[in-house]
Formats: sequence, structure tokens, C-alpha cells
Amino acid sequence: MSETPAAIEARGLTKVFAGPAGETVTAVAGLDVSVPLNRTVGLLGGNGAGKTTTISMIVGLLLPSDGSLRVLGRDMRHERHLALARMNFSSPYVDLPHRLTVRENLVVYAHLYGVRDVRGRIRTVAEDLQLTGLLNRPAGKLSAGQKTRVALAKAMLNDPVLLLLDEPTASLDPDTGDWVRGYLDRWRRRVGATMFLASHNMAEVERLCDEVLIMKAGRIHDQGPPADLIARYGRRTLEEVFLDIARRPDEAAPA
Repeated sequence: MSETPAAIEARGLTKVFAGPAGETVTAVAGLDVSVPLNRTVGLLGGNGAGKTTTISMIVGLLLPSDGSLRVLGRDMRHERHLALARMNFSSPYVDLPHRLTVRENLVVYAHLYGVRDVRGRIRTVAEDLQLTGLLNRPAGKLSAGQKTRVALAKAMLNDPVLLLLDEPTASLDPDTGDWVRGYLDRWRRRVGATMFLASHNMAEVERLCDEVLIMKAGRIHDQGPPADLIARYGRRTLEEVFLDIARRPDEAAPA
């Protein structure tokens, strides 16, 4: 009987870029990561830690310079088209075409993802995320919070097995942000999906994540369930743990 593959499996994952003066810049340095199926895993790190580059490799936008990366059992160098059909990505920082209405944008993406019942799926997702009243509004006329919810709706169109989220509640007021976090948690548990979450909202990560990976200088500095990390560093919250790691010189995590 074959072993069930992880949602994300990286071994020695490395990404090197050419710097402005011809030097090499290592954004991700030999990352070893295993994200199990049916879990929510958080990716934390300061600016320049390598989070965006890591996510870009997972979604197939960048090819690794070295190491291996398998997503949903597929090698992302050679089989990424087979993994991409079963995953999706949401970020409030990626704009949809402004002149198209919300509905038109969702129709375009539904066809790109091969959704069969496009009209019915858009109706369901819009109702779930309370966007029905916005479907005929141009995307460029939305508030920041509305754009965040529309970006999430776009990511739910193909019923992803793996959902990658970049700041999923950015620009949302506290009440709507709390509602979205509840929606995501209920959705994941109901369908058995995996969520990989990058966020600077530490309370959000504590609430949603089964496991947390903390990146620093392109490497995983420490990892574990939120409660275990808080206890290991002798802190009261995950935010205090994050600040502790960000402000200390590069060194090994505490035993």
C-alpha cells in the first residue's frame, strides 16, 4: 500500500537570483518542509525572509534553483500543470482587471480553472462570501476589504484541495475579518482541504493554524504548533515569539 503524499513536500529547496551588480542573492536556502494533507499550516517571517519566494515556487510561478518540490504528489519542475488544477491562491495584493465587473472576472477565472457549471459555482461562492450584491460592480470600484473577499472567491471557484493564502484578512474590519477566518476554518474542516497561510496577523495564525513555520534569512528557523512555540520561548503569545526571533541575532532555535 503506497504512502499518502503530503500536500507540500520540499527537500533542499533553494532559489537564487542575480543581484543588481551581478552578485548572487539567495532568497531561499535549502528549505526542508512537509505540509500534511487536511491541515492548516502558517508561514511566518519578516520582510525579506523568503516567504513570497517560497509561495511563488509552490504555485509554479518560479522554478527552484536547486532541491526538490512536490505539491499534491506532483513534481513542480515537470508536472506542475497536474497540481495547479487542484490548488488555488488568494492574495489581496493581486489586482483583478478593473474594468470588468466582479461577475465577469469570476467567469474568466472559472473558465481558466475548468469549472463546469460556471454560473452555478459563481452563485454559490458569491452567496458563501456575501458578494451577491457586488457581482455587477466593476472590480476597480471596490473597497480594499471588498477586493479581499473577491480575491478569496476567485480562489474558491475550483474547489481546491490545497489553498494558499497571503494575508487573507488584510484590509478587513475586525468583524468581517473574524467572519472570514471562521468561514475558512469551517470550509477546510468540511471538505478536508489543506491551507497554507502567510500572515502578519499573529492572532489569526494562532486561531487557524495546526502548525507554524517561522522563516528567517531564507531558512526555517523554528516550527511547531502555536502553543508549543509559545511554551518553548517562554512567551505569552505567538506575536511575542515572532518578535523574539526577528530581533535576536541569527542563531539556533531554543531546544
